[in-house]
Amino acid sequence: MSSGASTFTDEIADLGLRVATFRQLRGMSLRALAKSAGVSSSFLSQLENGHTNASVASLRKIATALGVSPAQLLDAGTVHTRGVLRAANRPTIQLDGAQKHVISLPPLRNLEVYAGSFDPGGSTGPARYAHGNGQEFLIVTSGSVILELDTDEFRLNKDDSIEFLSSVPHRVINDSIEPAEVFWICSPPTPVGDNTAPAHA
Repeated sequence: MSSGASTFTDEIADLGLRVATFRQLRGMSLRALAKSAGVSSSFLSQLENGHTNASVASLRKIATALGVSPAQLLDAGTVHTRGVLRAANRPTIQLDGAQKHVISLPPLRNLEVYAGSFDPGGSTGPARYAHGNGQEFLIVTSGSVILELDTDEFRLNKDDSIEFLSSVPHRVINDSIEPAEVFWICSPPTPVGDNTAPAHA
């Protein structure tokens, strides 16, 4: 085999390894990825094992299903991460005088992470709500907020945190005259369709 053919074979093997690593990073089965990408499981298996190459169209489908760009699948330097999510590129959910920024982009594996910024008087909405039945943390990184948790209320200042079940009705309010910033971390992620509010927190 010529050195050129050997290099091409190595490139196919490297591509397959990156696809498999990204898939495992997402916690996706081979069958689930194949279905999401619209390719056969046998093709995907051969690709991951370096026995076949992917067309541009197939590569785009697989990348989309993995939540990455085709370039990331081709770049060996990004195999262990989805790359940097710039603050300006974070998807944002508008709340009642507040914004919720998506940190953990789908497909999700073990964690669901959001950053929140609250104007004075801002809140997650007019009523308490629940979602899933996960372990949830609320961490205040700036300012002060109140967490309404079922029938209780908790004042949380900068660097304070609280853990609770996401299935317990809750609401976050900034009742101060200064802006506030928080993080929400939930594990496992809330199942799709298991929300009692348009944007949970």
